[in-house]
Amino acid sequence: MGVLGGEVGYRLLRQLVKISPGNEVTTAYDGLSKMEVFFGPNIWQDLADKTVLDFGCEAGIEAIDMAQHGVRRVIGLDIREEPLKAAREAAKKAGLEDACVFTTKTDEKVDVVVSLDAFEHFADPAAMLKVMRRLLKEDGYILTCFGPTWYHPLGGHGFSIFPWAHLLFTESVMMRWYREESGKPAYHFNEVSGGLNQLTVRAFEKIVAKSEFKFESMEPVPIRKLRFIANRVTREFTTAVVKCKLVPKRK
Repeated sequence: MGVLGGEVGYRLLRQLVKISPGNEVTTAYDGLSKMEVFFGPNIWQDLADKTVLDFGCEAGIEAIDMAQHGVRRVIGLDIREEPLKAAREAAKKAGLEDACVFTTKTDEKVDVVVSLDAFEHFADPAAMLKVMRRLLKEDGYILTCFGPTWYHPLGGHGFSIFPWAHLLFTESVMMRWYREESGKPAYHFNEVSGGLNQLTVRAFEKIVAKSEFKFESMEPVPIRKLRFIANRVTREFTTAVVKCKLVPKRK
């Protein structure tokens, strides 16, 4: 993917970076509950009597939010100890250390797995679905909302210095820029901090089809400014986030 490469592409990228506004906005949900924004105000009633696994919880913002809204028990799971430490401190400060557990591993079966803004970062989304299935009760389900997906205007996350920049420049040019800026020895998108697996809407559907899950519901939520042209044909380029509920396939 990408048509601008080599030394010419790299020099052009370096010039554009200087004048681009970038894609580092992190305030979109300030003062809001992601769970409520993604799944509606009735989500708290749905989860009130359940044990929930926040898969890829990072610093525990959503896990603590769930506990504050009456979810019976929340397990925050992440592979990195540093954000988990921050999550434990935040839960203690909120007086919720008994309702929230933050850990790098668990074998406890849960009623619901919640995964927010994570599937596009997993190195192996199919493998993560297998892990989720192992931790889910037979009558449980997954709630997930993630994006932007790869063909979204800003689907390259930090690499989208302007819309679709991550598709215009070659991976080698983008990664050369990343190495010089970060000082980290990454040569592919999936090696950057946080990971970036180039997940598309169609690819996610195929992954689910081959998994132990099926869609109970699946909604490619359109970008508001592009809603008027959003349809099945254009969805890869017009979808803001993918929101869905997955349930185990019955044997």
